[in-house]
Amino acid sequence: MVLMDALLGKTEKLTATDWLIDVVVALGAFGFGCLQFTLAVNLLIPDEFMRRLMGIQVMVPTAFSLGAIALTTAPLVVRRRLPWVAFVGCIVAWALLQSQLNGIALSVVGPLVALFTLAASRPRGEAIVAFALLAVLLLVAPPPPDQSRILTQLTLFQNGALGLAAAFAGYALREHQERARAIEERAAAAERTRETEARRRLEAERVSIAREVHDITAHSLSAVSIQAAAAERLVERDPVAAQAAIAEVRSTAKEALEEIRAMIGVLRSGEGPAETAPTEGTDRMADLVGYLEGAGIETSLAMEGYDRARVPAYIDVALFGIAREAATNIVRHAGAARAAIVLAVEDGAVARLVVDDDGRGPGSVAESGHHGLVGMAERVRLLHGTFAATESPWGGFRIAAAVPLASKEETHD
Repeated sequence: MVLMDALLGKTEKLTATDWLIDVVVALGAFGFGCLQFTLAVNLLIPDEFMRRLMGIQVMVPTAFSLGAIALTTAPLVVRRRLPWVAFVGCIVAWALLQSQLNGIALSVVGPLVALFTLAASRPRGEAIVAFALLAVLLLVAPPPPDQSRILTQLTLFQNGALGLAAAFAGYALREHQERARAIEERAAAAERTRETEARRRLEAERVSIAREVHDITAHSLSAVSIQAAAAERLVERDPVAAQAAIAEVRSTAKEALEEIRAMIGVLRSGEGPAETAPTEGTDRMADLVGYLEGAGIETSLAMEGYDRARVPAYIDVALFGIAREAATNIVRHAGAARAAIVLAVEDGAVARLVVDDDGRGPGSVAESGHHGLVGMAERVRLLHGTFAATESPWGGFRIAAAVPLASKEETHD
């Protein structure tokens, strides 16, 4: 198989244009050989006395000499499909026929083109072997009869130098083509990587948007449910309080719709500007306290150690989102009677949020199957912080999140 691969060389099918190019190359080499055979010596050594002194005759093309040149160049027609066959055919024909001519050596243009093609299309080791074969043949092939010793040596040196140049040129072309292919492959790989990264970021953004919508709807619907239940209980015995609860339902629903509309407006593409609204941050922590107390949960809020001006906006918004999700889970799942929210900046470098309740513990929350904890952990992980969901000292559930005020990317810049 290795031998067949070496003999065949280029296994892909050549087109008609490829074959036509190789025929033109063979004809061009034949024409150059004829020109060299008939004119080169007369142009280089125009003085007849010098030609006679060197034993060089004025060459006149004959049918045999033209046939010899044709035989040394005809194999070039298959130089790309069968590079080794073309090379061996050219050098064997040259070695056998040059001794049949008088006065001047046969042109090596055919073997040189074949060597160049082989070096450009085959591995470096094969190119070295091919040049070695040509060099040996140049040394052992008998020179033409009646050629002077000086001219024989000069021709030998010239053909050897031309063979070395052809081998190096073919190898250089091969290296250039391989580098170009490697660059193209790296560019294609980079493009695929960019597409993959773009899809990954799009998926991450989709998950982030879904999480935001979940937080908004879960929090708002929980508040609506609580106020609606209160209105239902008070509608007959305290209509004024029932009306206040219904007004709170309407206000909460309106705020939720506005938040969702603003989020969808940012995503919508169109001619007009997107709808935007201020993003909720820890300045609305009092609303969470009101939400919990409205559900009958005694709640305390401690923010004395939190300096909002020193906390980046994206971290402040994320902490509020985590606190809102924790409050929603307390109302929906914990069955708690009291809760505490502590927000602080520690050592001027870390923002910490802790939410405690005295309801059902971690086991019950895990068995409930909700995904709020996963969303909270993802938020913190994106900010390169730490997140823990453990048992509270009150016997209920504790959410603890710590986020560095400078992200890893900012620290490395």
